[in-house]
Amino acid sequence: MKNGTIQVIYGKGKGKTTAALGMGIEALIKDRTVIMIQFLKGCQDQGTVELIKRLEPEMKIFRFEKCDGLFEDLSSEQQEEERMNIRNGLNFARKVVSTGECDLLILDEILGLLDQNILEKEELIKLLGTKVDDMEVILTGKFFSKEMEPYVDSILEIKQVKVDNTK
Repeated sequence: MKNGTIQVIYGKGKGKTTAALGMGIEALIKDRTVIMIQFLKGCQDQGTVELIKRLEPEMKIFRFEKCDGLFEDLSSEQQEEERMNIRNGLNFARKVVSTGECDLLILDEILGLLDQNILEKEELIKLLGTKVDDMEVILTGKFFSKEMEPYVDSILEIKQVKVDNTK
C-alpha cells in the first residue's frame, strides 16, 4: 500500500482479520508501528489476542468489549453496555487517526458496527476524513456499502467458494 491509503477487506468468507494482520506484520518488518482495534469480537478467542500481543510494542491490539458472547447474541441490556464500550473504542480510534499515533491502523470489524446500527456511515466517513496524510488504515467487516467507495483507495473482497471435487 502507498502512504496514506484507506483499504477495505470485506466479505462473508473467513480470513479478513488474518489478511489485515498479515499487512500489519509486513508493516512491522518495514519498521512501522501498528495499532489494531477490534470490534464485535467480545472477549472470545483470547488465544489469538495473546499471540498478537507478543508483537508488542510494535503492534498494539485493543478490545474495548467486555462480554464473552457475540454482540447479536447478547441480551438488550448487555448490548447497551457493550455499545458504551464500543463507543470508547471508537473514541480511541478517533484519537489515533487524528494524532497519527501509528503508521498503520487496523479497524477490525468496524464495518460490522454499521450493520449493528452502532455507527452511522457519516460518522465513519468523518472519522476517515480526520486521518493524517501518511497514515494507512485498514477497515474489515462482512459487508461493504458501495456508498463508501469514494472514501477508500482499495477494496479486497474475500469470498468462500465451495469446490466440487466429485468430477
